[in-house]
Amino acid sequence: MGKADADGPGLPDLPPEWGRVVIPDDLSALADEAEQVRRELRRAAADRRRRRPPAGPVLVLIVAVVTTIAGLAAVTWPRAGRTGPATGTPDPAPAQLTGRQLPALDLVDGGQSPVPLRGLLPVVVLLVDGCACPEQVAAAATAVPPGVSVVTVAGARPRAAPPGTSVRSLADPAGGLRAFLHLPAGQLGVTAVLADRSGRITLVVPEVTSVADHSAELSRLAD
Repeated sequence: MGKADADGPGLPDLPPEWGRVVIPDDLSALADEAEQVRRELRRAAADRRRRRPPAGPVLVLIVAVVTTIAGLAAVTWPRAGRTGPATGTPDPAPAQLTGRQLPALDLVDGGQSPVPLRGLLPVVVLLVDGCACPEQVAAAATAVPPGVSVVTVAGARPRAAPPGTSVRSLADPAGGLRAFLHLPAGQLGVTAVLADRSGRITLVVPEVTSVADHSAELSRLAD
């Protein structure tokens, strides 16, 4: 026998659209309705899960899009200092090296023993890593006054001195002298550097054509 309905005493006011509400004496009579409600709730939850996009692929897609945009921005975004003339210090010209001190470098001989460059003063240094040029080396050895050393400086290993001369053959594996002179490593021809007894550079000739053209500077090295 059902209990009082919505119009009976002791029950709160219920919406009129619910109609007549009957509460049975035995609640097990509502088992079928309860099971149907649970099925509908499970079906609704399953529908929501199917409609929800998977989080993993979406996260990967977002990361990929952000990375692509950041890369494009780094390439195309204008940067300060990317345009306009360079403001670096230009390499010194040979004339600007005149008057400076010959660097205190250690060169190496054929046995890889160190030879201090400043211990050879006064000296005519011929950089021959780009060209052996034995004729020019021999001409320099003939043109220098007595007491002035003539030294050839190659790259990794000393080049053989012209026969019949007192030219000393050395090497500069580290490239310190060429770097000091701001000369490119692959330069062809012979570069001459003249330094007096005090180590002061008196002349730099990036490409020697004829040593006889510099006889006056050579003679002053012996002073």
